[in-house]
Amino acid sequence: MIGKCLFPVAGYGTRFLPATKSMPKEMLPIVNKPLVQYGVEEAIEAGMSNCALVTGRGKRAIADHFDISYELEHQIAGSSKEEYLSGIRDVIDRGVFTMVRQREMLGLGHAILTGEPLIGDQPFGVVLSDDLCLNKGGPGVLAQMAALYVEHQCSIVAVQEVPREEVDKYGVVAGAKEGGGLTRVSEMVEKPSPEEAPSNLAVIGRYILTPGSLDTIRSTPPGKNGDVPRTDALQTRAQEGRVLAYQFKGLRFDCGSVPGFVDATQYVFDHYYGQPE
Repeated sequence: MIGKCLFPVAGYGTRFLPATKSMPKEMLPIVNKPLVQYGVEEAIEAGMSNCALVTGRGKRAIADHFDISYELEHQIAGSSKEEYLSGIRDVIDRGVFTMVRQREMLGLGHAILTGEPLIGDQPFGVVLSDDLCLNKGGPGVLAQMAALYVEHQCSIVAVQEVPREEVDKYGVVAGAKEGGGLTRVSEMVEKPSPEEAPSNLAVIGRYILTPGSLDTIRSTPPGKNGDVPRTDALQTRAQEGRVLAYQFKGLRFDCGSVPGFVDATQYVFDHYYGQPE
């Protein structure tokens, strides 16, 4: 069973300026719950209760969110407002939260390597909070992937079909179909043009990685701007037949964009808000 999940949360959130000038983008609320909490709840549901947060400057609010606020607890104790804290109290009780700072913004691969001391030599999940994934009435995306890992014992990336004209926003995979929404990845390309893309299967922000993936990332030469490219590293693993792509059950909202964030807020309000969890 996979017990740890990495959350790269050091990014600047420039597409949401000026709101993110002093507030982490991961703390922007989808209705009444910050974006990062949805990801943490998804990880805990999947059995990954040890949440490793790779943070940066100005991200202290994330750490504070997953801790007890004694003054607030005291002020609302015994009042009707106390029930509003029940959800986050449950998350704090069930999760273990560790943190490390990413000193430079050098891409997702670098963030994953920065979190390595918190993960150790074991398979782990990765959640990018920008991607809100929901599967009402069924297991979360990470839980679906964790179940597949038990069977296949290799790295798994979540993918979804996107319009051909939008493939240049994503890492794109291609390979042999294996049934059950799985593809054995043989090719992975970062942000190809629509004409050069090997498919329209786009990688989204859910991964399960094996310990060997860290060695591959570490040995992959930096890309432009010194970034450590996770796609190049995964392509190396894919060529060895060690990466599966999974078309998950559920919905994904790109909350790194303003339209996606608004769509997610409306969906959560319509389908989740005010309903028993």
